[in-house]
Amino acid sequence: MPLDFAQSERSTVGVEWELQLVDKDSNDLRQAADAVIRKAREDKELSPHIHREMLLNTTEVTSGKRTKISECLEDLRYGVTALRPITDALRIDLSSAGTHPFARPAYQRVTDSRRYAELVDRTQYWGRQMLLYGVHVHVGVEDRDKVLPIVNALVTRAGQLQSLAASSPFWAGEDTGYASNRAMIFQQLPTAGMTPQFHEWSELERYHDGMLKTGVIDSFDELRWDIRPSIGLGTVEVRIFDACTNILEVEAVASLAHCLVEYYSSMIDAGEKTPEIPQWFADENKWRSARYGMDAILILDEDGNEEHVRDTVEQMLVDLAPTAERLGCADGLAKVRQILTFGASYQRQRAVAEANPKHAFDDVVELMRAEMGADSPLSPQAFAEIRQSNGRHSGAGRRI
Repeated sequence: MPLDFAQSERSTVGVEWELQLVDKDSNDLRQAADAVIRKAREDKELSPHIHREMLLNTTEVTSGKRTKISECLEDLRYGVTALRPITDALRIDLSSAGTHPFARPAYQRVTDSRRYAELVDRTQYWGRQMLLYGVHVHVGVEDRDKVLPIVNALVTRAGQLQSLAASSPFWAGEDTGYASNRAMIFQQLPTAGMTPQFHEWSELERYHDGMLKTGVIDSFDELRWDIRPSIGLGTVEVRIFDACTNILEVEAVASLAHCLVEYYSSMIDAGEKTPEIPQWFADENKWRSARYGMDAILILDEDGNEEHVRDTVEQMLVDLAPTAERLGCADGLAKVRQILTFGASYQRQRAVAEANPKHAFDDVVELMRAEMGADSPLSPQAFAEIRQSNGRHSGAGRRI
């Protein structure tokens, strides 16, 4: 069966951000998405930016199809700001990270949808564990022949992208020892995880046909790879990011993804060979990144050369600077350095938890909520000092 790739303008961009609905009094998740989205859709301008997800504790805020990351951010800010009066009336706060630090997966309710019901019925225990949140970035590709080379090139830097956005060290009240436990949980679904690499479009079509014939999927969008062609939109979709706790980091990782797609597209235009890495190295990098985050040593190329993730990211920022200028996201790309300075979210969460073990997970949620309100990452030390100066003691529902 032919697999059509939609027409799209080159390097147009869209961003999706999955948000947690957090109870202001308990810091636990609230199963209130139906009420929130029903109210939000009364506003015709807001409605296109607010979407349901698998769980009733989740609301997704999305941008439109834009030419610049800054325009995507305007859409996301609009969506979050417009949701605030709705969630405040319910004593719910908007927050996010790759996981919630102490919520129990078994207690979460699934959105009333045939698609989600079938997913949970098929995958059973692991399907009920999908208490996970991400950021997805779509970048338009104007020529189908470019799609697979760009996807395969992105796979060579997937570990670095995952490390920068890692924000899920805790799971159901435990420190997992991973920077991104979301990565480990999500790949338990049969069509999720690291992207399989194809070199001819016909190979992808054969894969798709086989999956349809054997009943593994009903449609292409059920292939939930970390990086994938989004055939209906004409984009390459980067899905490997844990959900960011604040919009500054959304801007940073989205700008990085935007630049990488355009950078590899330009390589193809110039007749240059885009980078590739064997599948077994890509799979190893995903695990190393999930486990060690910003301390990972990742495999760089087909020859098995390795480099500390921070060193690779620093060089990426240099290499991508001209592309960022051309796309108008130089400021966004520069914000990646703030992640290097403040530490990735999982590092900040762990530091806050270790500072006050008795109330560790409440403090982590309050850090997430505070960063969402501040629109930027917060130093764990500054977070603790502000709480102390305000006379706050750790406990559920208390904010800076």
